[in-house]
Amino acid sequence: MKCVVCKQGKLRAGTATVTLERDRMILVFKKVPAEVCEVCGEEYVDEETTAQLLAAVEEAARTGVQVDIREYVAA
Repeated sequence: MKCVVCKQGKLRAGTATVTLERDRMILVFKKVPAEVCEVCGEEYVDEETTAQLLAAVEEAARTGVQVDIREYVAA
């Protein structure tokens, strides 16, 4: 698949760091599986992984987390 940003690079398997912010809460997830453009570095996270990250944000919000850095672990 070609990168939709640069329209030149091919995507390869890799990892990304994803930062999510909600109200006053900030969560950073490291080593998230992603497709990465070999030309511009744009990162694409699939729908299933995104759903897992959003569920983790919801749980963190319920428990009162304000700032957290986590290593991604697939559910």
